[in-house]
Amino acid sequence: MLNFVQILKKLMKIFITGLPLEVGEDELTAVFGDFGQVKSLRIIKDRDTGQSRGFGFVEMPVDEEAKEAIKRMNGGDYNGNRIKVAEAQEKPNTGGNAGGGFRRNNRTEKSY
Repeated sequence: MLNFVQILKKLMKIFITGLPLEVGEDELTAVFGDFGQVKSLRIIKDRDTGQSRGFGFVEMPVDEEAKEAIKRMNGGDYNGNRIKVAEAQEKPNTGGNAGGGFRRNNRTEKSY
């Protein structure tokens, strides 16, 4: 029997960008549903305004269906916008603060 982690690893995560701001999750779920089962879908929204940021993620449990959705939708026109659809890539773990910090002593010479 598969455990929860094994089930999650089997899902193909798809990244979509170029979405029209007015497109909702229900509509997009129906579009991807034409290719197969959609396990989850999330359109990323601005945390202050709640408005779509024009990209999102879809998880599909059947790789072949997900790959067909990517193949047929990538570069296509969606409500007047050209969208890009691709398999999502995991963010690399850089192991620390990704910058933006203040360094007090950033000089290379020694001070005595």
